[in-house]
Amino acid sequence: MYAIIEACGKQYKVAEGEKIVTEKIDVPEGEEVTFDKVIFLKGENVTKIGTPYLKGVKVRGKVLEHGKGKKIIVFKYKPKKNYRRKQGHRQPYTKILIENIEQQT
Repeated sequence: MYAIIEACGKQYKVAEGEKIVTEKIDVPEGEEVTFDKVIFLKGENVTKIGTPYLKGVKVRGKVLEHGKGKKIIVFKYKPKKNYRRKQGHRQPYTKILIENIEQQT
């Protein structure tokens, strides 16, 4: 069984036991997080499509860790004008373990 959820303005395909990396969520490490915005659900005998979200379907997960991604360099340059700006950026992320996908009948 898998589902497509919306979290942090992006869509993720998740299944039970998977680990996903999302934008930073303000939930402490080790705590449980619930995603209510489920767009699509595919099971053995069940296929459900939300308009826009499914009612009665939740995805539960556990926050494993918070961190920062790899550093990227933002370099602005204009030729012949002596304009150069160098800036670095590290995007914060949250790693989540999907524990179960539950649906109410």
